[in-house]
Amino acid sequence: MDERSTFEPSDTTLSSARRAVDKGLCPECFGRLFGRLGHGLSNPERAERLYRALSIELPPRTETCALCGGAFDRLPTWVERAVRAAEGFEWHRFTCGSRWDPERLAREEALWTEVGSEWGESARAAFNRELGKRLERHTGASGGPDRPDLVFLADLMVGRVEITVLPLFFRGRYRKLDRTLPQTRWPCRRCRGRGCDACGGSGKTYPTSVEELVAGPLLRATGAEGSRFHGMGREDIDARMLGRGRPFVLELLRPHLRSIALGAVLAELAREAVDRVEVEGFEPTDAPEVVRVKEAAPEKTYRVGIRGETSVAKVNEALTLAVGRAIAQRTPTRVAHRRSDRVRTRRIVAARVVDATEGRITLDLRTEAGTYVKEWVEGDGGRTEPSLSALVGVPLKVDFLDVLEIHDTEA
Repeated sequence: MDERSTFEPSDTTLSSARRAVDKGLCPECFGRLFGRLGHGLSNPERAERLYRALSIELPPRTETCALCGGAFDRLPTWVERAVRAAEGFEWHRFTCGSRWDPERLAREEALWTEVGSEWGESARAAFNRELGKRLERHTGASGGPDRPDLVFLADLMVGRVEITVLPLFFRGRYRKLDRTLPQTRWPCRRCRGRGCDACGGSGKTYPTSVEELVAGPLLRATGAEGSRFHGMGREDIDARMLGRGRPFVLELLRPHLRSIALGAVLAELAREAVDRVEVEGFEPTDAPEVVRVKEAAPEKTYRVGIRGETSVAKVNEALTLAVGRAIAQRTPTRVAHRRSDRVRTRRIVAARVVDATEGRITLDLRTEAGTYVKEWVEGDGGRTEPSLSALVGVPLKVDFLDVLEIHDTEA
């Protein structure tokens, strides 16, 4: 008969158990020496069967257990500590961990070798499991590693439970209609966000941002303590983001509430951001979506207005030469203070003139991800080669720039 499923102790198991009888173990720790045998049994039940098979009376529970020091007998206290640590937070799923004295864990492994047990379960794993089961019964929440709302860490060395509140994630697409709005909060360069005379004490270079307008109603609704905004790239402050909008993920840090009336929150967002930011497809998501958004490198379509003393014929000729040709773009002067100085190779995928008046031409451009469109038009003092200015032979200046489409859903 299979000892792992029935736990009918064999001579080998009983021999190990006999060597462990005088080691001063509580029933939990004694049974845990054989924790991988007998599916569906608790460790005290394993201990009871072994003592019965050895014709020895089961010793009383003790808080002076040589292995756990009575930790398993104090599980009700740890449940109370965990519940108290989580006060003020809404949670429905959780997982448990624990921090033990390394010397105690080392003694446990030494004991396995001493008594000849090949079936031991670690004190940490058993404690985490038992704490989780008791928390489930006490709170009605679901324990396990799958997408927890809270992580409890019982520090047995200091007698305290620490909690990690997992973020909430929402995804969507935003359109930015305001040419004075950065994508994310922009700390004042002089005071680095602390507040000074230059920024009027706000700590910011710009009064608000797409991130702040989108996050504001969500922060209030969830009581979250902060946010992170993850966009699929970003547009210049003075560029609009039109079309279907730019994909993004909003991460809310340490939310106190997780169940919110999302429709009401979005209505509030629309009122507060009217004529500045529009959000579509806003819905809950999870952490892996951040990686997908940040690692995506889709092509983009821009509309760019250009000023310069040139003709449509010359621009069309230059576009014919430019499309599909490699462009060497050294890090632009305007961002060199915050990005590494290197040369990137990009391409214009498609280009056409959509409007022209005296001294002004409007183009639609489809480009590879990461193309600096303003610098491709103007040349940036030779840091982009070839530029449209160089191809037409006269200086050109960008009048306006809009992102018309992020091609992230194309095969």
